[in-house]
Amino acid sequence: MNLWIDIAHDALLQTIALVDCLVLNDAELKQLTDEPNLLRAAHRAIELGPRVVIAKQGEYGSAMITRDGFFGLTAYPTGDIVEPTGAGDSFAGGLMGYLAAEGGDADDATLRRAMAYGTACASFNVEGFGSERLYELERAEIDARVAELEAISRF
Repeated sequence: MNLWIDIAHDALLQTIALVDCLVLNDAELKQLTDEPNLLRAAHRAIELGPRVVIAKQGEYGSAMITRDGFFGLTAYPTGDIVEPTGAGDSFAGGLMGYLAAEGGDADDATLRRAMAYGTACASFNVEGFGSERLYELERAEIDARVAELEAISRF
């Protein structure tokens, strides 16, 4: 994304105007909007067209920002980190896969649950080299990790 922000900024803005949900990491979001504060950057991005901005924040989790609110989700705590490359892409894939499986409109509750599935997928991704851990992953493992994430995130 950093490259596209630098070399094709206008075309990127035209594309972003067409999407409903923008998923990128926090640094990319700040670079895109030239805004150092995550929340202000997300609101500037929403002004570009998307209804929802989801900022990946690495080991700290993720944040969903809409015109009406903010939702933050912690990363799944795992000490079994082998290699973090691809975790953000796994997060986005898990999030989009959940939304595709749900079909229909993505309301706030569905987006929050999708973020949890993305977080679970990312947590499994870091437990192997490349995407190798994901190849042996069963749906029940993902569901169990989402349940754990829900339990540790509630207060």
